[in-house]
Amino acid sequence: MIANFLIGLREGLEATIMVSILVAFLVKTGRRDRLGAVRCGVAVAVALPVAIAVALAVAAKALTFEAQELLGGTLSIIAVAFVTWMVFWMRKAGRTLATDLTDKMRAAVGVSGFAVGLTAFLAVGREGLETVFFVYAAGQATGQTWQPLVGALLGLAAAVVLGWALYRQAVKVDLRRFFSWTGAALVVVAGGVLAYGVHDLQEAGVLPGLHSLAFDVSAAIPPASWYGVLLKGVFNFSPDTTWAQAIAWTAYVVPVLALYLRPRRHPAAPAAPSPSTSLRAVPSDARA
Repeated sequence: MIANFLIGLREGLEATIMVSILVAFLVKTGRRDRLGAVRCGVAVAVALPVAIAVALAVAAKALTFEAQELLGGTLSIIAVAFVTWMVFWMRKAGRTLATDLTDKMRAAVGVSGFAVGLTAFLAVGREGLETVFFVYAAGQATGQTWQPLVGALLGLAAAVVLGWALYRQAVKVDLRRFFSWTGAALVVVAGGVLAYGVHDLQEAGVLPGLHSLAFDVSAAIPPASWYGVLLKGVFNFSPDTTWAQAIAWTAYVVPVLALYLRPRRHPAAPAAPSPSTSLRAVPSDARA
């Protein structure tokens, strides 16, 4: 649940920040008439992931065990790819996020209300898809449905509250540091999702080595113990890990985390305010 809370909090806060920037731009430029288009775009961006989640749940019930494992393993790998791309994208684009979004909205306002709604949809929709695939993969890994979903929903709710407080200038948060630390944590969590995805593919018969264990610490870390459940819920840790899982986890986490944490050699001068600065700089009339 903790890992899913983290993904819900991060993805939800990203989406909330983007919507806040778009809304602040429209209010500041006197185009409140386009706010309805933003609401529609956000509503569709929220509805699409929900529909995909329902479709996945229904489809999974009609599949054989091997097909379910194949679907779960494939979606786990897709979720890891999404999360990896997301953390590196935010690391690179965070400095110019506000400028990029306002430029796109400025162009969309000059076209039509549909273009404005599409801009909002694209800004938010990606976050929803990433959340759905990650939560589904986590549910497959833990063998539970409600706990990952509840964790993600709690994270999303916390993100909305925090985003609203930032927009109203009720709180101040160093968003760059927040996204940096949560990004590093998600790389480790994604490594666990990848390892379990490999296990699913082994169960499906796509990959060999299902019974070739790298280690088995089930006696020291019983899966049913509180710490076993905690490790499973946070890191998708399996006390009986196959060699394929161990290799996949190491081959992913070590280089990706090293790349993510490496210092920037030539940091670009901040040509535009960061998301946190942009939200604090929203004019009073935009917060009305």
